[in-house]
Amino acid sequence: MEILAIKELQTKTEAELRKLLAKFREQMRDQRFAISASQLKNHQALKKTKLVIARILTVLKQKSFKQN
Repeated sequence: MEILAIKELQTKTEAELRKLLAKFREQMRDQRFAISASQLKNHQALKKTKLVIARILTVLKQKSFKQN
């Protein structure tokens, strides 16, 4: 699982960010199922995925403010 920096996310287009967001939301869903089935040993992975999702949403929000 990769942790993306804000600077790296700011260079991406809105379409790329939306694709990344969908990818990480799917990953988070899979991690939640794995945790509930006691298959995922690293619970910090879910926390890191949430962090990346929050960063992507922040950059998307910043881009929408810049357009207005």
